[in-house]
Amino acid sequence: MRASRLVSILLLLQTRGRLTARELAERLEVSVRTIYRDVESLHAAGIPLYGDAGPSGGYQLLDGYRTRLTGLTTDEAESLFLAGLPGPAAELGLGAVVTAAQLKLMAALPVELRDRAGRIQERFLLDAPSWYRDAEPVTHLPAVAAAVWDEHALRVRYRRWKAPQEVERRLEPYGLVVKAGRWYVVARSDGQVRTYRVSQILELHPLREERFARPPDFDLAAHWEAYRSEFEARLRRGEAVVRLSPRGLERLSDLMTPGVVTAARSTAAPPDEEGWTRVTVPIESVEHATGEFLRLGADVEVLEPPELRHAVATAAGALTALYAGRTAPRPASGASRQPFPAVRRITWKRRVTS
Repeated sequence: MRASRLVSILLLLQTRGRLTARELAERLEVSVRTIYRDVESLHAAGIPLYGDAGPSGGYQLLDGYRTRLTGLTTDEAESLFLAGLPGPAAELGLGAVVTAAQLKLMAALPVELRDRAGRIQERFLLDAPSWYRDAEPVTHLPAVAAAVWDEHALRVRYRRWKAPQEVERRLEPYGLVVKAGRWYVVARSDGQVRTYRVSQILELHPLREERFARPPDFDLAAHWEAYRSEFEARLRRGEAVVRLSPRGLERLSDLMTPGVVTAARSTAAPPDEEGWTRVTVPIESVEHATGEFLRLGADVEVLEPPELRHAVATAAGALTALYAGRTAPRPASGASRQPFPAVRRITWKRRVTS
């Protein structure tokens, strides 16, 4: 374990440059005192490593020094082939590059690791997009990725959900995120860091002469986690009290988001005499919740808030009025005039056993 940590320190300094003892401790999940001891061991082994004190100090390898350590453990080799995203890589125009890199890595592995890595590719597949969703057009994704890499600004015409729907923005893109098969660009615009869906970019003009400096302390993963938590909190602005039939309670996990399902299970009261269960679930708005609960049909009854109950009742009444008095459509020419097969009455006889 300690030998692996020493190698990790060496590789971190080689790839990241200068790092403080606290930064190394946080990355390796050990104490600062442990890092001090490990650095002394690296010194004793002849590694050209030196440290500077002060606010801008830290540990650093001598210029030009690179380790020749290339060994991979079995788990490490397998994880490299599990981490591939062929779909997003192809959308970025890197599909062939990823394939070539994997071939080179496979050729460099020992025979025993090569066999295990090959079985990983044969037995595991990551399909990121959700069900019932077509792939989104991301025409401008390569241009956005180039701007992220080269740190130049973009002028875009963007379609958003609120009025005015089409707006123009100048973006300084910091990073790209793929979430459930959808691409998002995290960019600074008008002095704030915001998130934009790449498929909603209607028009894009690279501003290659307008360079920007990406903040050195900007952490894309940490920013996205904070954004995701804030977004999920915005989706739970209110609460609704509903009754669910046994079938509705069973269908809930197929039709609702995980947050709604978790809340329903944690607040579920014992079933009443009809077998229905009363639960409290978070809602985004009355309009959004109306559409969501209508998906459950007659397996849900909204109790509170009153405005949501009224909205669902109004929508159900409109559906009743729409279908009331409607006859089945006439069959096409040459087809049977009976739209549905006749129902044959079947009489069941009780089987008597002795």
